[in-house]
Amino acid sequence: MAPLTPPSGSEEEPQATRVQRWALMGGLAVVAWLVLSLFSSILLPFVAASGIAYFLDPLAHQLTRLGLPRAAAAFILIIGLIAVGLLTVLLLYPLVVQQVGVLAARLPDYVVGLKGFAQKIVADLQASLGPDYVNGKLQELITSQAGAILSFVAQALTRLITGGVALFNVLSLAVVTPVVAFYLLRDWPKVVARVDSWLPRRYAAVLRAQAHEVDRILSAWLRGQLLCCLFLALFYAAGLSLIGLDLGLIVGLSAGLLSFIPYVGTITGAAVSVGLALAQFPLWSGLIRVGTVFVIGNLIESYVIYPRFLGDRVELHAVWVIFALFAGGAAFGFLGVLLAVPVTAVIGVLARFWLRRYLQSPLYLDQPPAPER
Repeated sequence: MAPLTPPSGSEEEPQATRVQRWALMGGLAVVAWLVLSLFSSILLPFVAASGIAYFLDPLAHQLTRLGLPRAAAAFILIIGLIAVGLLTVLLLYPLVVQQVGVLAARLPDYVVGLKGFAQKIVADLQASLGPDYVNGKLQELITSQAGAILSFVAQALTRLITGGVALFNVLSLAVVTPVVAFYLLRDWPKVVARVDSWLPRRYAAVLRAQAHEVDRILSAWLRGQLLCCLFLALFYAAGLSLIGLDLGLIVGLSAGLLSFIPYVGTITGAAVSVGLALAQFPLWSGLIRVGTVFVIGNLIESYVIYPRFLGDRVELHAVWVIFALFAGGAAFGFLGVLLAVPVTAVIGVLARFWLRRYLQSPLYLDQPPAPER
Protein backbone atom coordinates (compact mmCIF):
# COMPACT_ATOMS: atom_id res chain seq x y z
CA MET A 1 0.00 0.00 0.00
CA ALA A 2 1.44 3.32 -1.06
CA PRO A 3 2.14 5.82 1.74
CA LEU A 4 -0.28 8.60 2.12
CA THR A 5 1.03 11.98 0.99
CA PRO A 6 0.07 14.89 3.19
CA PRO A 7 -2.09 17.57 1.61
CA SER A 8 -0.33 20.59 0.26
CA GLY A 9 -1.82 22.83 2.96
CA SER A 10 -0.14 20.78 5.74
CA GLU A 11 3.39 21.02 4.36
CA GLU A 12 5.85 22.52 6.77
CA GLU A 13 6.79 26.08 5.95
CA PRO A 14 10.49 26.82 5.56
CA GLN A 15 12.17 28.12 8.71
CA ALA A 16 14.71 30.92 8.66
CA THR A 17 18.11 29.96 9.98
CA ARG A 18 20.04 31.86 12.63
CA VAL A 19 22.53 32.94 9.97
CA GLN A 20 19.73 34.43 7.87
CA ARG A 21 18.34 36.36 10.82
CA TRP A 22 21.71 37.84 11.75
CA ALA A 23 22.40 38.60 8.08
CA LEU A 24 19.10 40.52 7.86
CA MET A 25 19.84 42.59 10.98
CA GLY A 26 23.41 43.23 9.86
CA GLY A 27 22.25 44.23 6.39
CA LEU A 28 19.72 46.71 7.79
CA ALA A 29 22.37 48.23 10.05
CA VAL A 30 24.82 48.57 7.16
CA VAL A 31 22.17 50.18 4.92
CA ALA A 32 21.23 52.67 7.66
CA TRP A 33 24.88 53.58 8.21
CA LEU A 34 25.50 54.03 4.47
CA VAL A 35 22.42 56.24 4.10
CA LEU A 36 23.55 58.44 6.97
CA SER A 37 27.11 58.59 5.70
CA LEU A 38 26.32 59.27 2.04
CA PHE A 39 23.26 61.51 2.36
CA SER A 40 23.78 63.26 5.73
CA SER A 41 24.07 66.62 3.97
CA ILE A 42 20.51 66.43 2.59
CA LEU A 43 18.72 64.41 5.27
CA LEU A 44 18.21 67.24 7.76
CA PRO A 45 14.87 68.52 6.34
CA PHE A 46 13.47 65.00 6.14
CA VAL A 47 14.53 64.07 9.68
CA ALA A 48 13.11 67.36 10.98
CA ALA A 49 9.87 66.71 9.07
CA SER A 50 9.65 63.20 10.55
CA GLY A 51 10.04 64.63 14.04
CA ILE A 52 7.32 67.21 13.40
CA ALA A 53 4.95 64.55 12.06
CA TYR A 54 5.65 62.26 15.01
CA PHE A 55 5.08 65.10 17.46
CA LEU A 56 1.82 66.29 15.85
CA ASP A 57 0.32 62.85 15.17
CA PRO A 58 -1.67 62.71 18.46
CA LEU A 59 -3.21 66.12 17.71
CA ALA A 60 -4.06 65.02 14.17
CA HIS A 61 -5.67 61.88 15.59
CA GLN A 62 -7.84 64.00 17.91
CA LEU A 63 -8.94 66.21 15.02
CA THR A 64 -9.89 63.18 12.91
CA ARG A 65 -12.01 61.90 15.80
CA LEU A 66 -13.89 65.21 15.65
CA GLY A 67 -14.81 64.49 12.03
CA LEU A 68 -12.05 66.23 10.06
CA PRO A 69 -10.39 64.34 7.22
CA ARG A 70 -6.80 63.37 7.94
CA ALA A 71 -5.48 65.61 5.14
CA ALA A 72 -7.37 68.64 6.48
CA ALA A 73 -6.15 67.99 10.02
CA ALA A 74 -2.55 67.72 8.81
CA PHE A 75 -2.88 70.92 6.77
CA ILE A 76 -4.31 72.88 9.70
CA LEU A 77 -1.60 71.71 12.09
CA ILE A 78 1.29 72.43 9.69
CA ILE A 79 -0.09 75.89 8.83
CA GLY A 80 -0.56 76.60 12.53
CA LEU A 81 3.02 75.53 13.27
CA ILE A 82 4.36 77.77 10.47
CA ALA A 83 2.31 80.70 11.75
CA VAL A 84 3.60 80.26 15.31
CA GLY A 85 7.19 80.04 14.04
CA LEU A 86 6.90 83.13 11.87
CA LEU A 87 5.18 85.10 14.62
CA THR A 88 7.92 84.14 17.09
CA VAL A 89 10.67 85.19 14.66
CA LEU A 90 8.94 88.48 13.82
CA LEU A 91 8.50 89.31 17.51
CA LEU A 92 11.97 88.29 18.65
CA TYR A 93 14.09 89.42 15.70
CA PRO A 94 13.85 93.19 16.40
CA LEU A 95 14.56 92.64 20.11
CA VAL A 96 17.56 90.41 19.35
CA VAL A 97 18.97 92.93 16.85
CA GLN A 98 18.47 95.72 19.38
CA GLN A 99 20.32 93.82 22.10
CA VAL A 100 23.18 92.98 19.73
CA GLY A 101 23.46 96.70 19.03
CA VAL A 102 23.52 97.40 22.75
CA LEU A 103 26.30 94.85 23.16
CA ALA A 104 28.36 96.45 20.39
CA ALA A 105 27.87 99.93 21.86
CA ARG A 106 28.68 98.97 25.44
CA LEU A 107 31.49 96.53 24.74
CA PRO A 108 34.25 99.11 25.47
CA ASP A 109 32.61 99.89 28.84
CA TYR A 110 32.43 96.17 29.60
CA VAL A 111 36.12 95.81 28.80
CA VAL A 112 37.02 98.70 31.11
CA GLY A 113 34.81 97.37 33.89
CA LEU A 114 36.18 93.84 33.60
CA LYS A 115 39.74 95.14 33.62
CA GLY A 116 38.99 97.13 36.76
CA PHE A 117 37.46 94.07 38.41
CA ALA A 118 40.50 91.97 37.49
CA GLN A 119 42.88 94.65 38.78
CA LYS A 120 41.01 94.78 42.09
CA ILE A 121 41.25 91.01 42.52
CA VAL A 122 44.97 91.03 41.69
CA ALA A 123 45.56 93.94 44.09
CA ASP A 124 43.76 92.09 46.88
CA LEU A 125 45.80 88.96 46.20
CA GLN A 126 48.98 91.00 46.16
CA ALA A 127 48.09 92.59 49.49
CA SER A 128 47.29 89.19 51.01
CA LEU A 129 50.10 87.06 49.57
CA GLY A 130 52.76 89.67 48.99
CA PRO A 131 54.54 90.92 45.86
CA ASP A 132 56.70 87.79 45.69
CA TYR A 133 53.69 85.66 44.64
CA VAL A 134 51.68 88.22 42.67
CA ASN A 135 53.96 90.57 40.77
CA GLY A 136 53.26 93.39 38.33
CA LYS A 137 53.73 91.22 35.23
CA LEU A 138 51.00 88.82 36.33
CA GLN A 139 48.71 91.75 37.04
CA GLU A 140 49.35 93.21 33.58
CA LEU A 141 48.79 89.82 31.92
CA ILE A 142 45.46 89.24 33.68
CA THR A 143 44.09 92.69 32.96
CA SER A 144 45.14 92.56 29.31
CA GLN A 145 43.59 89.13 28.76
CA ALA A 146 40.31 90.06 30.46
CA GLY A 147 39.34 92.38 27.63
CA ALA A 148 40.39 89.83 25.03
CA ILE A 149 38.23 87.14 26.64
CA LEU A 150 35.17 89.40 26.75
CA SER A 151 35.70 90.43 23.11
CA PHE A 152 35.91 86.76 22.11
CA VAL A 153 32.68 85.94 23.96
CA ALA A 154 30.91 88.86 22.30
CA GLN A 155 32.09 87.83 18.83
CA ALA A 156 31.11 84.20 19.42
CA LEU A 157 27.64 85.26 20.62
CA THR A 158 27.22 87.50 17.57
CA ARG A 159 28.21 84.64 15.23
CA LEU A 160 25.82 82.30 17.01
CA ILE A 161 22.91 84.72 16.67
CA THR A 162 23.73 85.41 13.02
CA GLY A 163 23.99 81.71 12.26
CA GLY A 164 20.69 80.98 14.05
CA VAL A 165 18.86 83.67 12.09
CA ALA A 166 20.46 82.53 8.83
CA LEU A 167 19.24 79.02 9.53
CA PHE A 168 15.67 80.18 8.99
CA ASN A 169 16.66 81.45 5.55
CA VAL A 170 17.92 78.09 4.35
CA LEU A 171 15.63 76.95 1.55
CA SER A 172 15.69 73.30 2.56
CA LEU A 173 14.40 74.01 6.06
CA ALA A 174 12.01 76.83 5.19
CA VAL A 175 10.29 75.12 2.25
CA VAL A 176 11.06 71.40 2.09
CA THR A 177 10.50 70.60 5.76
CA PRO A 178 6.86 71.86 6.00
CA VAL A 179 5.93 70.13 2.74
CA VAL A 180 7.45 66.80 3.75
CA ALA A 181 5.98 67.14 7.25
CA PHE A 182 2.49 67.63 5.79
CA TYR A 183 2.69 64.49 3.65
CA LEU A 184 4.15 62.42 6.48
CA LEU A 185 1.53 63.64 8.95
CA ARG A 186 -1.27 62.99 6.47
CA ASP A 187 -0.08 59.44 5.76
CA TRP A 188 1.32 58.59 9.21
CA PRO A 189 -1.23 55.82 10.02
CA LYS A 190 -0.65 54.28 6.58
CA VAL A 191 3.13 54.43 7.02
CA VAL A 192 2.90 52.75 10.43
CA ALA A 193 0.57 50.06 9.05
CA ARG A 194 2.86 49.42 6.08
CA VAL A 195 5.93 49.04 8.30
CA ASP A 196 3.93 46.75 10.59
CA SER A 197 3.05 44.55 7.62
CA TRP A 198 6.76 44.10 6.87
CA LEU A 199 7.58 42.70 10.31
CA PRO A 200 8.63 39.04 10.34
CA ARG A 201 5.61 37.05 11.47
CA ARG A 202 7.53 35.01 14.03
CA TYR A 203 8.71 38.08 15.95
CA ALA A 204 5.93 40.53 15.10
CA ALA A 205 4.39 40.54 18.59
CA VAL A 206 7.76 41.07 20.29
CA LEU A 207 8.76 43.83 17.88
CA ARG A 208 5.41 45.61 18.35
CA ALA A 209 5.83 45.49 22.13
CA GLN A 210 9.32 46.98 21.90
CA ALA A 211 8.12 49.63 19.43
CA HIS A 212 5.33 50.66 21.83
CA GLU A 213 7.90 50.92 24.63
CA VAL A 214 10.14 53.12 22.49
CA ASP A 215 7.16 55.28 21.56
CA ARG A 216 6.16 55.66 25.21
CA ILE A 217 9.63 56.75 26.32
CA LEU A 218 10.38 58.92 23.30
CA SER A 219 7.04 60.73 23.26
CA ALA A 220 7.25 61.48 26.98
CA TRP A 221 10.82 62.77 26.65
CA LEU A 222 10.19 64.90 23.56
CA ARG A 223 6.96 66.50 24.72
CA GLY A 224 8.20 66.95 28.27
CA GLN A 225 11.49 68.48 27.15
CA LEU A 226 9.72 70.81 24.73
CA LEU A 227 7.48 72.17 27.48
CA CYS A 228 10.44 72.41 29.85
CA CYS A 229 12.62 74.28 27.33
CA LEU A 230 9.84 76.70 26.39
CA PHE A 231 9.00 77.50 30.00
CA LEU A 232 12.63 77.95 31.04
CA ALA A 233 13.38 80.10 27.98
CA LEU A 234 10.48 82.42 28.81
CA PHE A 235 11.30 82.45 32.53
CA TYR A 236 15.02 83.14 32.15
CA ALA A 237 14.46 85.75 29.42
CA ALA A 238 11.84 87.56 31.50
CA GLY A 239 13.79 87.26 34.75
CA LEU A 240 17.12 88.47 33.35
CA SER A 241 15.39 91.31 31.53
CA LEU A 242 13.54 92.37 34.69
CA ILE A 243 16.75 92.63 36.72
CA GLY A 244 18.10 94.94 33.99
CA LEU A 245 20.83 92.67 32.60
CA ASP A 246 22.04 93.71 29.16
CA LEU A 247 21.45 90.90 26.65
CA GLY A 248 19.16 89.28 29.22
CA LEU A 249 16.65 88.33 26.53
CA ILE A 250 19.21 86.56 24.35
CA VAL A 251 20.99 84.84 27.22
CA GLY A 252 17.72 83.73 28.82
CA LEU A 253 16.28 82.31 25.60
CA SER A 254 19.55 80.53 24.84
CA ALA A 255 19.76 79.05 28.34
CA GLY A 256 16.19 77.77 28.16
CA LEU A 257 16.47 76.29 24.69
CA LEU A 258 19.76 74.58 25.58
CA SER A 259 18.08 72.91 28.54
CA PHE A 260 17.33 69.84 26.40
CA ILE A 261 20.97 68.98 27.14
CA PRO A 262 20.86 68.21 30.88
CA TYR A 263 22.58 70.88 33.00
CA VAL A 264 24.29 72.48 29.98
CA GLY A 265 21.67 75.19 29.44
CA THR A 266 21.54 76.25 33.08
CA ILE A 267 25.31 76.22 33.60
CA THR A 268 26.04 78.06 30.35
CA GLY A 269 23.34 80.68 30.93
CA ALA A 270 24.41 81.24 34.53
CA ALA A 271 28.09 81.61 33.59
CA VAL A 272 27.38 84.11 30.79
CA SER A 273 24.93 86.04 32.98
CA VAL A 274 27.43 86.28 35.83
CA GLY A 275 30.10 87.57 33.44
CA LEU A 276 27.76 90.24 32.08
CA ALA A 277 26.56 91.16 35.56
CA LEU A 278 30.13 91.64 36.82
CA ALA A 279 30.78 94.08 33.98
CA GLN A 280 27.48 95.93 34.50
CA PHE A 281 26.61 95.90 38.23
CA PRO A 282 28.54 96.12 41.50
CA LEU A 283 30.02 92.76 42.50
CA TRP A 284 27.54 91.40 45.04
CA SER A 285 24.51 93.12 43.54
CA GLY A 286 25.02 91.43 40.17
CA LEU A 287 25.72 88.01 41.66
CA ILE A 288 22.63 88.16 43.88
CA ARG A 289 20.35 89.23 41.02
CA VAL A 290 21.56 86.61 38.56
CA GLY A 291 21.80 83.91 41.21
CA THR A 292 18.21 84.51 42.32
CA VAL A 293 16.87 84.11 38.77
CA PHE A 294 18.73 80.86 38.09
CA VAL A 295 18.10 79.33 41.52
CA ILE A 296 14.35 79.92 41.18
CA GLY A 297 14.39 78.56 37.63
CA ASN A 298 16.28 75.45 38.71
CA LEU A 299 13.91 74.84 41.62
CA ILE A 300 10.88 75.14 39.35
CA GLU A 301 12.47 72.78 36.82
CA SER A 302 13.44 70.19 39.44
CA TYR A 303 10.32 70.21 41.61
CA VAL A 304 7.50 71.29 39.28
CA ILE A 305 8.23 70.79 35.58
CA TYR A 306 10.25 67.59 35.64
CA PRO A 307 8.01 65.59 38.05
CA ARG A 308 4.84 66.76 36.29
CA PHE A 309 5.80 66.35 32.63
CA LEU A 310 8.63 63.82 32.70
CA GLY A 311 8.95 61.96 35.99
CA ASP A 312 9.53 58.23 35.92
CA ARG A 313 8.09 57.80 32.43
CA VAL A 314 11.43 58.69 30.84
CA GLU A 315 14.02 55.97 31.28
CA LEU A 316 16.85 57.99 29.72
CA HIS A 317 19.65 58.78 32.12
CA ALA A 318 21.08 62.29 31.85
CA VAL A 319 24.61 60.97 31.27
CA TRP A 320 23.46 58.84 28.32
CA VAL A 321 21.54 61.76 26.83
CA ILE A 322 24.57 64.06 27.05
CA PHE A 323 26.85 61.39 25.56
CA ALA A 324 24.38 60.62 22.77
CA LEU A 325 23.96 64.28 21.83
CA PHE A 326 27.70 64.91 21.68
CA ALA A 327 28.40 61.62 19.89
CA GLY A 328 25.67 62.28 17.33
CA GLY A 329 26.93 65.81 16.75
CA ALA A 330 30.51 64.60 16.32
CA ALA A 331 29.48 61.89 13.85
CA PHE A 332 26.81 63.61 11.72
CA GLY A 333 26.61 67.25 12.86
CA PHE A 334 23.20 68.75 13.58
CA LEU A 335 21.55 65.73 11.93
CA GLY A 336 23.22 63.53 14.52
CA VAL A 337 21.92 65.74 17.31
CA LEU A 338 18.35 65.30 16.04
CA LEU A 339 18.76 61.52 15.80
CA ALA A 340 20.66 61.09 19.08
CA VAL A 341 17.75 60.80 21.51
CA PRO A 342 15.55 58.50 19.33
CA VAL A 343 18.49 56.17 18.72
CA THR A 344 19.34 56.21 22.43
CA ALA A 345 15.73 55.36 23.31
CA VAL A 346 15.77 52.42 20.89
CA ILE A 347 19.10 51.14 22.22
CA GLY A 348 17.87 51.47 25.80
CA VAL A 349 14.68 49.50 25.13
CA LEU A 350 16.56 46.75 23.27
CA ALA A 351 19.22 46.56 25.99
CA ARG A 352 16.58 46.12 28.70
CA PHE A 353 14.79 43.49 26.58
CA TRP A 354 17.99 41.51 26.02
CA LEU A 355 18.88 41.84 29.70
CA ARG A 356 15.51 40.35 30.69
CA ARG A 357 16.06 37.49 28.22
CA TYR A 358 19.55 36.91 29.59
CA LEU A 359 18.31 36.81 33.20
CA GLN A 360 15.78 34.11 32.18
CA SER A 361 18.22 32.08 30.10
CA PRO A 362 20.35 29.06 31.13
CA LEU A 363 23.41 31.22 30.49
CA TYR A 364 22.52 33.12 33.69
CA LEU A 365 20.53 30.47 35.58
CA ASP A 366 23.04 27.60 35.27
CA GLN A 367 24.24 26.64 38.74
CA PRO A 368 27.88 25.92 39.50
CA PRO A 369 28.76 22.24 39.65
CA ALA A 370 28.44 20.60 43.02
CA PRO A 371 31.78 20.09 44.77
CA GLU A 372 33.11 16.56 44.75
CA ARG A 373 33.02 14.73 48.03
